[in-house]
Amino acid sequence: MKPLTEKRSFAKVFFLILKGIAMGTANKVPGVSGGIVALVGGFYEELIFSFQRINLKALKLLLSGRFKSFWEYVNGEFLITLFGGVIISYFSVSILLDYALNNNEAIVMGAFFGMIIASLYLTIKQVKLWEKTSILILALGLILGLSLSFAKPISENDQLLFVLFCGIISVSGMTIPGLSGSFLLLILGNYNLLLVDSVNALFKVLTNILIGNIKILSDPILQRLLIIMVVFGLGSIIGLILFSNLIKWVLKIYPQHTLSAIIGFIAGTLRLIWPWKTKLYKYNSEGELLLNSVGNFEVVSYQYNLPDLSNLETYGVISALFCGAILLFVIDYYDKKRNDKAIRAGR
Repeated sequence: MKPLTEKRSFAKVFFLILKGIAMGTANKVPGVSGGIVALVGGFYEELIFSFQRINLKALKLLLSGRFKSFWEYVNGEFLITLFGGVIISYFSVSILLDYALNNNEAIVMGAFFGMIIASLYLTIKQVKLWEKTSILILALGLILGLSLSFAKPISENDQLLFVLFCGIISVSGMTIPGLSGSFLLLILGNYNLLLVDSVNALFKVLTNILIGNIKILSDPILQRLLIIMVVFGLGSIIGLILFSNLIKWVLKIYPQHTLSAIIGFIAGTLRLIWPWKTKLYKYNSEGELLLNSVGNFEVVSYQYNLPDLSNLETYGVISALFCGAILLFVIDYYDKKRNDKAIRAGR
């Protein structure tokens, strides 16, 4: 596996930034894997190669002051260009998601649900043979997912150790096509906190500093969100190193068993993404809504409902569900088309 070490033209740099924006957007949408975008965009192998180069040797080169050797070793030009696009996407998509979730969460969750259903179907198709061991592992994954969904509902958790863990698993979608890291954040209850609230807080702080308003840094909620963002970023770096090495090895040695476990787990946790549910909030002894450390109402449980066909909004949610599923199938179609083209070119 060799990286593209030749000097990139301006056009190639520009399109790599666009690919980074697409990948960052995919990573923020539950059910969509950034790894799929990497496959469609034709840079998956270089991405994994570069992640694997972030190791002890790279650290030694950096600490010894051999910056040029370090830059070349980790394929720095590729990484900085690609993740520049990812960062651009995180700021822009976060603002849109924040607006959408605050104004019509049911429709957004409907789109997410459709994407996850489609992603689950496409992952099932990757299992070529359902042998006894695969079925057993699928059942174990299903039980684990169901146990998670029927246990005490997971609400937003801003404890830094848990945030670090979320950062580690959130990047799984970059290295494992078909597995969505943002979906895992959603079922862990920290999707809004880490991919919407924290990113928006960073954007707000940066824009205010640029116009000379440094008083905003005294806001305790923004301070907390920035700390959460830093810890989440550290966890993401750790996750990139771990997943690019360990998970790739597991998929190579036990591909069908790994996919079976993923399928079972996602199927077992679908209940948590159900769009027709009502949030039940936590109140204090005086009957007032309680806020967590970042100013959001604490959710203690959900009341799950069946779609009300007499409500016009229900049809909007159903439409969003189908749109989300269709989007996943379109991405998969172009992925297969690119692979077929590559196979024909190899001949």
